Amino acid sequence: MEEDKWCIRVCAWAVMFALAVRLCWSGGLPGRLVQGLNSPSAVAAFMYLETGRVVKPEPSEETGEAPSASPPETAAVPQKSQPAVLTSRDAEAVEVASFCDLEPDVEAMVTRELEWDLADGEPAVLILHTHTSESYEKEGEDYRESSPYRTSDVRYNMVAIGDRVAELLEERGIRVIHDRSLHDAASYDDAYEDARASMEEYLAQYPTIRLVLDLHRDAAERDGQQVVTTCMTGDTESACLMFVMGSDAGGGEHPYWEQNLSLALKLQALLERSWPGLCRPLQLSASRFNQDLWPGTLLVEVGTAGNTRAQALRAAELLAEGIVALSAGTTGSGEG
Repeated sequence: MEEDKWCIRVCAWAVMFALAVRLCWSGGLPGRLVQGLNSPSAVAAFMYLETGRVVKPEPSEETGEAPSASPPETAAVPQKSQPAVLTSRDAEAVEVASFCDLEPDVEAMVTRELEWDLADGEPAVLILHTHTSESYEKEGEDYRESSPYRTSDVRYNMVAIGDRVAELLEERGIRVIHDRSLHDAASYDDAYEDARASMEEYLAQYPTIRLVLDLHRDAAERDGQQVVTTCMTGDTESACLMFVMGSDAGGGEHPYWEQNLSLALKLQALLERSWPGLCRPLQLSASRFNQDLWPGTLLVEVGTAGNTRAQALRAAELLAEGIVALSAGTTGSGEG
């Protein structure tokens, strides 16, 4: 037995010698060899070679880092948000363009109480993109377009916008389900049918969802050029946002249109309070846009084809901030 241990120690000496020669040959002896020979592992090895005694270095000595602390017994609890207070003055800042025969009472809808908590730990927000491939004016980016202002590259189409909103909401304790499917890949005209099927699946799987965001980008031309919508938010230029809300004015069943419209008006009021000019007039339509599937479903146009991706991402960030401000619900007041 002692002869076996002696043979192992001789072989170990040979290995250590070979390593030292290699370090010298590579020119690293002044630093690397000295550092290596003084490391806790090397000291333990030499101790074994000389005495046959095994010494295990502490993990914190080996890495040079402090031992990891034990996890806290309870995680930090985020500060509870308070419901936002919306007044008649907030309602005055909201513009509605009705493309049907409905004339909603904007003040009543803005100041109506909203009871929910988006940050209760359950999946609360579903983000999807009916026209997923919509993209923006290129600003130095190099990607392939499937057609003008459209691409399947998720780094530059609406998926990237949804990713940014989801990221910011998650950072604030709001759990998000993001459907990154290309719903318009097979057919732009049939995209709403494709998106509807996905919505139904997600809503059945996650019944705790309270807010559904269908994020698009708008497009319009003037004198052969794409219209650009921007506003200044501090020192940063942002694309503008526009809510497009459906109704039952076209004859289709839509039990949630008033509830959805009230939510959109509340969110627009909060956004305009913080960043005046960020929102274009809300468009109220006779179509349903799949908003008949669930209460709390909003269609948001994030900029236009003429905006840059950077401007659209800034608008996405502000949209997320508005949702956070709305996350604990609202209380109403008739006072300005």
